[in-house]
Amino acid sequence: MLEIKNLSLYLPNFKLKKNSLKINNHEYFVLLGSSGSGKTLFLETLAGRYSFAKGDVTYKENLISSLPPESRNIGFVYQNFELFPNMNVEDNIRFPLKLRKIHKDEQMFKVNHLSKLMQIENIKKRYPKNLSGGEKQRVAFARALIAEPDILLLDEPMSSLDYITKKHISKILKEVYLKYKPTVIHVTHDISEAMFFAHKIGIMNDGKINHIFELNEQVRQKGESFFYEYI
Repeated sequence: MLEIKNLSLYLPNFKLKKNSLKINNHEYFVLLGSSGSGKTLFLETLAGRYSFAKGDVTYKENLISSLPPESRNIGFVYQNFELFPNMNVEDNIRFPLKLRKIHKDEQMFKVNHLSKLMQIENIKKRYPKNLSGGEKQRVAFARALIAEPDILLLDEPMSSLDYITKKHISKILKEVYLKYKPTVIHVTHDISEAMFFAHKIGIMNDGKINHIFELNEQVRQKGESFFYEYI
């Protein structure tokens, strides 16, 4: 279980306010909220970007909030992808394994496997400047997953995609999630996207997660309109 207790961050112009929640192992948790509500900051704080953050984060009863970011075994995908422009697709994907000094044969095996799952086998030698938005997104997912993180953080991963590409990428991501089964926190402001992926949905307003809903059949029947009153 991922357990977050009183996670807080005080910046000059914004505050995360003692957020606490529990997410079961392999659960897909979606965080909804309007722009500026603190969703991205919440993910970055979980990932360890701010050493002065307060509160405890434990995963499987191990305190990870005391660890540096590189030791938390967390994958992170930003909405702008953040691919390395000087590396081709193959090298972008395997970069986390190079940092861990994994044997090159194993690196390439995992790159080939994930490339097939993400349907990007034919673009491995291309550079980011020659990729479409959907291709960049799939490369970013592959790079985040290749080290098999315990926790995967997704910051509005579909926001820059057109409707058709978004539907296609969503299906691929769900299939890959079911194969790798990390614990996921997925930030979005798109309620239909949240309902497609989530086991649970949290609502963030002004730096605080105020409501958490489990997507049981009753909630699903109420539909997307159910969440608008909380955002």
